[in-house]
Amino acid sequence: MKLTSLFSAALITLAAPTVFAQARTVAPDSGERFFSALHQLTFGGQNAEAYFAPDGRRLIFQRTENDSTCDQEYTINVDGTGLRRVSSGLGRTTCGYFYGAGRIFYASTVAAGPNCPRRPDYSHGYVWGLFDFDIYTAREDGSDLHRLTTSSGYDAEGTLSPDGTRIVFTSERAGDLDIYSMKIDGTDVRQLTNTLGYDGGPFYTHDGKQIVYRAWHPESPADQAEYRTLLAQHLVKPTQMDAYLASLRQSTKPFIEEEKKQQQELAENSEERRERGTAFIVVGWLFLLFGVMVALFFHPSSPRFGNVNIRNLALVLAAIGIGLKMWGNKVRRSAR
Repeated sequence: MKLTSLFSAALITLAAPTVFAQARTVAPDSGERFFSALHQLTFGGQNAEAYFAPDGRRLIFQRTENDSTCDQEYTINVDGTGLRRVSSGLGRTTCGYFYGAGRIFYASTVAAGPNCPRRPDYSHGYVWGLFDFDIYTAREDGSDLHRLTTSSGYDAEGTLSPDGTRIVFTSERAGDLDIYSMKIDGTDVRQLTNTLGYDGGPFYTHDGKQIVYRAWHPESPADQAEYRTLLAQHLVKPTQMDAYLASLRQSTKPFIEEEKKQQQELAENSEERRERGTAFIVVGWLFLLFGVMVALFFHPSSPRFGNVNIRNLALVLAAIGIGLKMWGNKVRRSAR
């Protein structure tokens, strides 16, 4: 999720003293006590979302040259030299990251079209646009581009696991903004969150056993209604965020396989309910027919059998039969 449509962010690095061929040393703001050295690496345009390469010598970030262009992915050395665009220049990109082994990945809207997506409608307040991003991988020079996700809607905010085997990211593929993970080749997709609301910006811990992410889960009916209304317009309002830390179960099954299992269990449960409903209907018919037979078998001149009123018995049997039939039909309808 990006702020570059509103803000121009200077990229900074806190590094040991070195030779900066292009970077400019700038004075910290008044009262700033935590920077030993502050260097501005980019000049002009809108620059944001910078992440280090594994060797700590380069950054990948998104940059908009001017108001008529979209965010594109760039790499730069930490001394400010070697600025290079590594995305195609088409569509809008975001959330670049280094794989290691000479590859990068980032999200792009290029599959939805070569032009910049329309900016969000800020009449709703401060909102983020959920553009039709998919995640791509390429060599560090931008060549050998491959698409990793193909679902409709937003797939972005990806980061890499410490062992370099999985990507964790945010997606609206299931109708809500949840966190997923996948292998670096785009297979073995797993859904990690499922609470209504925005879950995003995930990062792995150094041991890869947990993720930290930001989230807003609307609780009141009014907040939930507003969230769903904005989501239907591919917007989200990031005004109430909390940080969450979640442990990952190492035995978690792939989301696709888990979904198939749930669908199979649902189908089996539905079939069981249909059979149960049919049984109620059959028994109901038996009671109803037995009541009719009782009423017809006994002559009106003999309304009693011992202490039992035959007419009342027939009515009770018929009522039980009708009730069982109605209940059976209700059970069958619930199984559809």
